[in-house]
Amino acid sequence: MTQQTQHIEAFTFGDAVPVMDRRELIDYLECARFGKWYEPPIPWDALAKSFRAAVHHSSPIYVKRNILVSTFKPHRMLSRADFGRLVLEYAIFGNCYAEVRRSRLGSRFKLQPALAKYTRRGVDLDRYFFVTEVGQAHEFEPGSVWHLSEPDINQEVYGLPEYLSSLQATWLNESATLFRRRYYTNGAHAGFILYMTDTAQQQGDIDRLREALKNAKGPGNFKNLFIHAPGGKEKGIQIIPVSEVAAKDEFWNIKNVTRDDQLAAHRVPPQLMGIIPNNTGGFGDATKAAQVFEANEVKPLQMRFAELNDWLGEEVVQFEPYALSVEAAREDLP
Repeated sequence: MTQQTQHIEAFTFGDAVPVMDRRELIDYLECARFGKWYEPPIPWDALAKSFRAAVHHSSPIYVKRNILVSTFKPHRMLSRADFGRLVLEYAIFGNCYAEVRRSRLGSRFKLQPALAKYTRRGVDLDRYFFVTEVGQAHEFEPGSVWHLSEPDINQEVYGLPEYLSSLQATWLNESATLFRRRYYTNGAHAGFILYMTDTAQQQGDIDRLREALKNAKGPGNFKNLFIHAPGGKEKGIQIIPVSEVAAKDEFWNIKNVTRDDQLAAHRVPPQLMGIIPNNTGGFGDATKAAQVFEANEVKPLQMRFAELNDWLGEEVVQFEPYALSVEAAREDLP
């Protein structure tokens, strides 16, 4: 008889590999050249899909867009709707483009937003192309495109949005929601185990209990069951939950942690997003939070979009002071 030698095996898990993230490689390549233009450092399609992946990612972007649109003064060359599109695309992609449309006489009459998802910057950086998914490219007239970008530290061709560091939290939040939805939709998970070891139970009682459990499914479910076991022992009948408690606790933890990461990246007060506080003290005064948000976030964004005036040589972008309705009503009183 030979004695088998047992060996201890040790292993480690590798780093998590996200599906839509190859930033380490792109940092070395910067922006890849594709014929006459540069491709963006990360796929714009990934940012477009991630925009609606989690409510705490899309809602702050809409909040910033709505505030800027509410304070914007419409101009004959730039409508409120077109300005809202510029703000939305700048917040999602870190880039927005406005094309100057000219009349037949050569005068400027309109600023038309160009979809940032399909706009590419030329190799000489002064030319812009509109590239669709089928590969058909349209070149804009030289000097007709205004480009506003959020600066990146690795390249100067395209901008990148500020929330990139929270994308992992956004995708994890989405995965937790989808897992929870599949958990309920699939319906194959076990609710609990009825563990019975009491010898005082008769076979007829067990059959009636089994029939009562079967009848608790479908319409009229969530019924209460009564078991009377005279002479039974302690813990002779036990109900053991399988996975509901652990899944519920982990789900709430993931949702709360990823929500906080997303809000920290967007820097929008939770009071302005309709989030219900978990603590009894609440989030504080919403008016003061809005005033701080206006000074730290709204004004800098307004100043960035006012750069269009310098490029165009005409004051097209102007804003009204951001004020809450209550404060504005007080100012109107005699």
